[in-house]
Amino acid sequence: MTNPSRRVLALAPLVLAAMLSGCFSTVEAPKSPVFYDRLDAAGATVSPEAAASMITGYRATRGLSAVTVDPRLNKMAADQARAMAAVDQVGHDVKGGGSFDKRLAASGFDAGLAVENVGAGYRTLAEAFSGWRDSPKHNANMLKPGVTRLGIGTAYAPKSKYKVYWSLILAKPYEPPAGMAGPALPADGSTVVQLGGAVVGR
Repeated sequence: MTNPSRRVLALAPLVLAAMLSGCFSTVEAPKSPVFYDRLDAAGATVSPEAAASMITGYRATRGLSAVTVDPRLNKMAADQARAMAAVDQVGHDVKGGGSFDKRLAASGFDAGLAVENVGAGYRTLAEAFSGWRDSPKHNANMLKPGVTRLGIGTAYAPKSKYKVYWSLILAKPYEPPAGMAGPALPADGSTVVQLGGAVVGR
């Protein structure tokens, strides 16, 4: 006669295996962070929120202010990325784009301070961030004291030399000095801006 306790012990591994197989069937593979998403593909676009998070974290290590996404700066950056991709050139003033100060004025964003990084050849947000961080002028822009807004855009041009073109804009809204009735802007309406040199690389 079989001992009942032995029967229970013999069934235990089978029950455990069934339970584990049920658990494993519902587990999904972890998704890679969005800043590693490849942007050298049709329809791929950079995540402004991921860029803001990444740059905010970097700025925080230096005790600097956070940046949040601004839709006007985002559109301005996307337009510049497309303009560079269209002519297969990297720069702040390319045909179809216009100079940074003119583009900024046309964006509707009233800036007290604004800087722009452009680049090409980076396939992911992580690569673009690393490239800009390793370039003194671009790094200085990402660590510009006082900026609180961000816009970023990419454009994919498969037949171009660099494939993916980038524009990153960091800015601070204009704030009139205390006690002043109106903005202290030059009479000609120009805006003070600072630009970083273009970087091309992978």
